[in-house]
Amino acid sequence: MAALSRSVLEPGLAGLEEELTCSICLCLFNSPVTVPCGHNFCASCLELSWAGLSGNFSCPQCRTTFPGRPQLQKNTVLCRVVEQLQGCPGAGAEEEEEEEGAAGCGAEELPIYCDSCLQAPAVQTCLTCTASFCAEHLRPHQDSPAFRDHQLCPPLRDLQQRKCPRHNKLFEFFCSEHGSCICSLCLLGHKLCHTSPLQLAKANAESALKKRLMDLHNQSEKVARAMSTVKTNQSQAAETASRKKDLIRSEFSETKALIEERENQTLKVIADEEKRVCSKFDFIYGVLGSKKNEIHSLRDQIEMALTEDDDVLFLKRAAALQRTLTRDAFVPVIEMDQNLIHSAYQSAINLKDIVKLAVTQCKEKTAEAKPTPGKTKPPPAAPPNKTSGGKKPPGPQHTQKEKIAHQTQATLQVEADTKEKKKPVKVAPTTGTVNAAAAVAAKELIESFLKKSREELLQYAANITLDYNTAHNKVILSERYTRMSVSDTPLSYNHHPQRFTDCSQVLGFQCFKRGIHYWEVELQQNSFCGIGICYGSMARQGPESRLGRNSSSWCIEWFNSKISSWHNDVEKCLPSVKTTKIGVLLHCEGGFVIFMAVGQKHNLIYKFKTQFTEALYPAFWLFSSGTVLSLCQAEQ
Repeated sequence: MAALSRSVLEPGLAGLEEELTCSICLCLFNSPVTVPCGHNFCASCLELSWAGLSGNFSCPQCRTTFPGRPQLQKNTVLCRVVEQLQGCPGAGAEEEEEEEGAAGCGAEELPIYCDSCLQAPAVQTCLTCTASFCAEHLRPHQDSPAFRDHQLCPPLRDLQQRKCPRHNKLFEFFCSEHGSCICSLCLLGHKLCHTSPLQLAKANAESALKKRLMDLHNQSEKVARAMSTVKTNQSQAAETASRKKDLIRSEFSETKALIEERENQTLKVIADEEKRVCSKFDFIYGVLGSKKNEIHSLRDQIEMALTEDDDVLFLKRAAALQRTLTRDAFVPVIEMDQNLIHSAYQSAINLKDIVKLAVTQCKEKTAEAKPTPGKTKPPPAAPPNKTSGGKKPPGPQHTQKEKIAHQTQATLQVEADTKEKKKPVKVAPTTGTVNAAAAVAAKELIESFLKKSREELLQYAANITLDYNTAHNKVILSERYTRMSVSDTPLSYNHHPQRFTDCSQVLGFQCFKRGIHYWEVELQQNSFCGIGICYGSMARQGPESRLGRNSSSWCIEWFNSKISSWHNDVEKCLPSVKTTKIGVLLHCEGGFVIFMAVGQKHNLIYKFKTQFTEALYPAFWLFSSGTVLSLCQAEQ
């Protein structure tokens, strides 16, 4: 009965061989231990996996992290199961087949015969005699004291392969420098080499291979995590592209709406002129119709008079009819105002030329914006009116719609400008060359804006959004690109020629070249930040890219309670102002920008006066991870 139960148990244990395999060394468990998450490993494999760690111990299989190094206990149940599996007749068949290179699974090995009689199977091998013996010929080794020191072991085949071909002695050592087995006599030639007994060398090699296997396992997991990161980045890129496409569609829809509005206005001018002329023709047509009826009536009266037989009555009627006078029909000259029609037609042609020019410039800027290999710093840009060298300012490439809108508004005034007398335009004052009258006018203009209430300033409100392509790698943009903060670690932003590389700064997406614009920024108390404006040609790298440290930017800065203004690397300390919201008023034609504290009553912080020569962008600088700036949406 015991034999029967054992025969049933052994195939079942053999089927559990995969479950009894260590996931690190892929061999049967050797002194298995269990970690708190429930997985089992060889004690030596787990020790190698955790070697050198002082914390963050984790399971090599499920990656569960433990607060401290777990106390490992030997799994005695698994030990017994592994021992029973190893005791099964077929348990070691696979290993023996691999060692012998057998072609078929489960093939029976040929027995090792006695080297004395060459007939009976050998029961043991003498390593001293280097021969195998059957039970009969092994008796002298067991009975005679002369063979007492001979080393016996289970039968081994191919003993000649275990001998040194040079000294005909069994291999006993392993040379790690030459990677070969040597005998005891070969040690003389390997004095300078690192040698060790075969058993110790085997244990070291097994330990190294297990460690290598563990490294390969970790590399595989790193590759899997990298693949997951790539997939995540791919989905984020697709989402960003989709969002940008929606924004572009919206911008083009607005551009089309502007063009359609201009078309309707131009057609309305022609329609009004047509209505005016047609109404005159209708009036003249009515007058001519009345005259025609009058002539027909007179004709009928004459025809009736000619039928009168009474001479007296005929003469009376003839005298009266002869006194009735009729005049020839007169048609006055009525023409459409050709100047008005030509002006409307010319405005349509001008708008078409503007759109063509804008599209052409957009294509050129797109081609020039492509990064050149080996160049990381964007080239300096010429003023907007100059195109020498083909260089373009590295500012955001999104102002074509605004240019079209401004130029469209200009074309709408063509007719009005031809009828009205041109009014004098105030010229922005130039530092050092303005006369007294211009200075007084500029001062009065600034004072008039400082006296305006917040509701009046909101008439010039512009909803500012942040340009992702200019954000430094540590600047985080959130809340639909209206909130900025600083990250402790660099972000994986793609390279872009407009991006700041040295200073944690970001520009606004909107560009202003003319008109009056107002926006508000909310900041925290005791912040390290800067708020200002800059040209699109401001540098993106080096110390000169810092806001206010060059001639292309103007800003005010907060260092806790200290406030200062910066322009062209010149600092001016300002009185302390307690506020959490800053208003920025930009007057492009007036040549000034005003920074004010927003509250029940606006308090002036500082104002810059100059002559702006390029398009301007809102600019922001953040110093540390605790700094947060938010753009306020305009409340009309």
